[in-house]
Amino acid sequence: MSEKRDYYEILGVSKDSTKDEIKSKYRKLAIQYHPDKNPGNKEAEEKFKEASEAYSVLSDEQKRQIYNQYGHKGLEGSNFSNNVNFEDIFSGFGNVFEEFFGFGSGGGNRGGGARVQRGADLRYDMPLEFMEAAFGVDKEIDIRKYDICDLCHGDGCKEGTQPEVCSQCHGTGQFVQSQGFFKVKTTCPYCRGKGKSIPHPCSKCVGSGRVAVTKKVAVNIPGGVDTGAKLRLTGEGEPSISGGPHGDLYVFIHVKPHKFFKREGNDIICVVDISFIQAALGDEITIQTLNGEKSLQIPKGTQYGDTFRLNGEGIQSLRSGIRGDQIVQVIIKTPTGLSKKQEKLLQEFDRLDSNKITNRLKNLFKGI
Repeated sequence: MSEKRDYYEILGVSKDSTKDEIKSKYRKLAIQYHPDKNPGNKEAEEKFKEASEAYSVLSDEQKRQIYNQYGHKGLEGSNFSNNVNFEDIFSGFGNVFEEFFGFGSGGGNRGGGARVQRGADLRYDMPLEFMEAAFGVDKEIDIRKYDICDLCHGDGCKEGTQPEVCSQCHGTGQFVQSQGFFKVKTTCPYCRGKGKSIPHPCSKCVGSGRVAVTKKVAVNIPGGVDTGAKLRLTGEGEPSISGGPHGDLYVFIHVKPHKFFKREGNDIICVVDISFIQAALGDEITIQTLNGEKSLQIPKGTQYGDTFRLNGEGIQSLRSGIRGDQIVQVIIKTPTGLSKKQEKLLQEFDRLDSNKITNRLKNLFKGI
C-alpha cells in the first residue's frame, strides 16, 4: 500500500496557513474534482476524496494539532480517515455545493427553515404617443398582480389559528437524500420549503397568503424616452412568499410613429415640399417643429433633397438634457394642371435657359 501524501501538500497550503486559506484551497479542488463534474473518472474521484480527507483534518484544530506533531500515525487510532463527515463539509461550504445540485443562489437559513427570497418582478408594456415620449408625461396604469391577503395578513391561516411545524421536514423546509457518500438537501415538497403547514387555511386566500388584485400605479415618464427604454418601479412587483422584499415592476416603452416627424437619436427629421419656383428664386417658409411653427429660409438654387438644420429643435437627451436638432429635407414638386399661359411662360423660360441639359449636350458635341 502506497504511503499517504502530506495533507498540506494535497491542498497546496503551508503549515502556517489560516483556516480561511485552507478552506479556499479546498473549495477550488472540490470544484475541480467533484464527481458530478467528472463522471466515471476514478482518478478525479480519488483526488476529491483525498482533498476532502485532508480538509477534514486541517479544518479541525484538534486533529490538525495532532497531525502536526505525529503525522498520519497520530490519527490512526481514531480511524477518522474512513469516516469523513461529508455532510459537515457540505454545510461549511454553502453555495460551493449548491451549484452542483441545483440549489438556489438567493441565500438561505442553513440552520433550517425556508429560504428568504424576493417577490416576483412584473412587466408592463406601455405605448406612448410621439409627443408624450418627446416631452414626458405622467401616466396611471392598472397592474394585475398578487398581493398580501388583507384578511389573514399573509400568514394564510384562518382567524384565531396559527401555522404548525411541517410534520414531514420537522420545520427545516428541506429533505436530506443520500447519493453515494454524499447527502443532498432538497426543498420539502409538502410545505414547499416553508417549514410550516396550515391546517386551517384562510377562507379568502385558501392558505396561500396572497390574493389577486388590480392596483393603480403612477408612472412618471421622463422626456426623451424612446422605444426599448425600461423604467424600474422598485417594490411594485409581487410580494415574497417567504417574507422577503417585494419584487419590482418594469415598464417597457413603445413609441408610436409620427405622421410628420421621424426620430434618429436625439435629432428629428421631417420632409417638406416646395415648388421649383421657390427652389430657384428662394423663399421663406413656415416649418412645424416640436415647439410650434418656425420660419425657415430657402436659399436660391436649392436642389432636390437638400437639407437644412434647425439647432436645438430636436429631442432632449435623457442624460445631458441637451436638445438635438431638427433636420428639414426639401422635396421639389413638379407642377401639374398648368394653364395655357403658364405653359407658354415655361416654354419661353426653357428657350432662354442656356443651362438646361439639352443645351449642355449640344455644346459638348460641338466641342468634340
